[in-house]
Amino acid sequence: MEQKFIKNIEFAKTLTMAGLVDYQPGRVVSLTLVQNEAVSITLFAFSKGEAISTHAAPGDALVYLLDGEAEITVGDSKLTARTGEAVVMPANIPHGLEAVDNFKMLLIVIK
Repeated sequence: MEQKFIKNIEFAKTLTMAGLVDYQPGRVVSLTLVQNEAVSITLFAFSKGEAISTHAAPGDALVYLLDGEAEITVGDSKLTARTGEAVVMPANIPHGLEAVDNFKMLLIVIK
């Protein structure tokens, strides 16, 4: 059997990424697709008002919004990102996210 690096989703199928996680009121829902020493790929669904508090990470993080709207803080900057937009958060720079409205994102962290 071949080693698989991606988990929790079906192989050799067309997938709608935003459909892999569902909104749940008052919660942040996540689905890990890859987690190892070099890379992390996770899908998230945030209900309106939910957040990830400001923190720093040891890798560069790319957030791609699949649906909705989020306020993203990177260092001293506050950005608004909407469906189809992406933001890169550099390694070791404090960053955080808050759901302005329900939003879904694909988070890729490279270390």
